[in-house]
Amino acid sequence: MSDVDSGPLDRNRRVALGLLGAAGIAWAVVLTIGLTIDPLADPRAGFIGALALGIATGLTAAPLIWLISFARHRRIAYRGDWLRATRRGAWVGILVAVFVVMRINGVFQPQIGLFLVALALVAEITLTAGGANRA
Repeated sequence: MSDVDSGPLDRNRRVALGLLGAAGIAWAVVLTIGLTIDPLADPRAGFIGALALGIATGLTAAPLIWLISFARHRRIAYRGDWLRATRRGAWVGILVAVFVVMRINGVFQPQIGLFLVALALVAEITLTAGGANRA
């Protein structure tokens, strides 16, 4: 008999697979939007596509970020790892959506993109460091 509790591992596996499944559905929505909506005929199409791309990349990034953290911690899932991974996936999705909207409006420049990435990194580092000090 083994005293190992594999319940948390199963829960983490279900969450990761659920998010990746939702990401697959989101990418199917992105494909559908890309193939069926003409951005020249409908001015809102670009914004709908940006939102769909942001959601799809965020849903894809969150479980992958968690898996990277899980691998770096030698297959130990610490409390708060999913919260951090979800937050970082949200940052990725928001940045992708903002970049697409900026590109649609013709105002995207690499300098602005790098500034927004740096801003998101500083915000994430601040949130992560603040969480470490509360414990």
